[in-house]
Amino acid sequence: MKRPKPSGSIAAFERRVKDDLSERYRLSLYVAGTTSHSVRAVRNITRLCETEIPGQYDLEIIDVYQQPARAAEDQIVAVPTLVKHHPPPLRKLIGDLSQERRVRKGLGLPEKLIPGSGSL
Repeated sequence: MKRPKPSGSIAAFERRVKDDLSERYRLSLYVAGTTSHSVRAVRNITRLCETEIPGQYDLEIIDVYQQPARAAEDQIVAVPTLVKHHPPPLRKLIGDLSQERRVRKGLGLPEKLIPGSGSL
């Protein structure tokens, strides 16, 4: 049996392997119209995702006024609520997502080191 001839560089191969192994985040953000809390939550989660997991996430924004059945389906009792569907475990974060440390923990991202904080 003939082996397929490798194509591309080693760096390209390593990028493909890394992409295959990385977890793609699947997130749903439930909001109530364009309230200040909703707008802030969208801005905060978008900024965090673009900074920490660019190109590795799908974010769906669901307005509970437009799609109340979806909120009932996911048992949403307060808005804004971020639901992390994937990677497991399922997590729900309530609020405007301004507490970055808690959001990072909820998403399973490593804690960000702050210079001069004494953290290693």
